[in-house]
Amino acid sequence: MAGDRRISRPDSSLPDWEVPDSSYRPIPIVWFTGAFLLQALIVYSLLPLLSGFSGWLTIALAAMATGAIGMWTWDRGMKEAGTPWQAATIIVLLAQMIFVAIAVSHRL
Repeated sequence: MAGDRRISRPDSSLPDWEVPDSSYRPIPIVWFTGAFLLQALIVYSLLPLLSGFSGWLTIALAAMATGAIGMWTWDRGMKEAGTPWQAATIIVLLAQMIFVAIAVSHRL
């Protein structure tokens, strides 16, 4: 039946691609990458949109967006991820905020 493969599962008659006992389990890298890309899209699009305004406004709006993205990421499941993933997410979100602050520092 299974040929030379030594399968001892009760569902060995199913095709190889079928895994009936599996389910989607999101992993922290998905949450990390989602937060990183969403923040990059939002905060870096604020730079040209607010180029005529005070740098403080850009920093404040970017900080609010970053906070909302951080809370959303934690609610998605990052709160249950390992400490290294949590630390990496916080570091990356803060690093992008620092880049925004550097970019608008001439307008402060």
